[in-house]
Amino acid sequence: MTRADIAERDAFRRDVLAGLSEVPKRLPGKYLWDEAGSILFDRICDSPDYYPTRREMALLPAIVPELAALVGAGATIVEYGSGASRKIRTLLDGLDRPRRYVAIDISRAYLETSVGTLARDYPGIAMIPVGADYAAPIRLPVDLGGGPVLGFFPGTSIGNLAPAEAEAFLARARDTLGPSHLLVGADPTQDADRLRRVYGGCDGLMPALHLNYLTRLNRELGAGIDRDAFRHAVRILHDPLRVEAHLVADRADTWRFGTDAIRFAAGESVRTDISHKHAPEAFQAMAARAGWTPKRLWLDPEGLFSLHLLSR
Repeated sequence: MTRADIAERDAFRRDVLAGLSEVPKRLPGKYLWDEAGSILFDRICDSPDYYPTRREMALLPAIVPELAALVGAGATIVEYGSGASRKIRTLLDGLDRPRRYVAIDISRAYLETSVGTLARDYPGIAMIPVGADYAAPIRLPVDLGGGPVLGFFPGTSIGNLAPAEAEAFLARARDTLGPSHLLVGADPTQDADRLRRVYGGCDGLMPALHLNYLTRLNRELGAGIDRDAFRHAVRILHDPLRVEAHLVADRADTWRFGTDAIRFAAGESVRTDISHKHAPEAFQAMAARAGWTPKRLWLDPEGLFSLHLLSR
């Protein structure tokens, strides 16, 4: 194990214990995305129930000609939370001669595999993988000067941050990207029944994604969790509208992290993720408070997905 691996494991343990010490208990959602979690999420994106990806993938090609004219030629694209790097292909194909792609993701192994595939398919574009947590300040290993810059934060990832955290992320992205554009996906869906179906099922893949968190805790931190004692559940909450994912203990269990023991009573839950839903006008107001100027809004015909182009 390298020094970097040890530092990552120690940070993982600290963040997990900090979340479990809160009332009610929570686990940081960013740690869902180990390699197994990322693969499961790719399968979720292909599920008929998971509307955000389908709606975004239909909307992106339609807006690219206008986006290309606004951004200009020879852009550097910086993607936050690149994952499988599927959506970026639409931008790499549709923008005017992009010169660099900077991919930021917390799952280093998955990131390197995805960027390696892109490098073979786009040999004329410089590929720069950055293993980092975009919820914290990031120092990019490249000077973004010398041409236009487009930040890209696709999917519904902005919803995984509480409103204050989302605003802080947008402010950090402004500082990281400098004079630039930022294309952000957001989910404006208000239908609670639809949200319950999507986040509670997807052919059993959504529960598998969250239960994989327990597998990771056991594998990397030796937590000794009885995974069969927990089940996945979703809760729809309001003011602001959000979906929370929880793991609920069907029987008592104790998680151990060295000398630290975390006890669960039967019926007690731990939150594993959250997804806020942003109406377009509320999102644009938040972006403006973070120092961006809303430039364009593209909305899915049924109002199930939105893309916001911000500029600075």
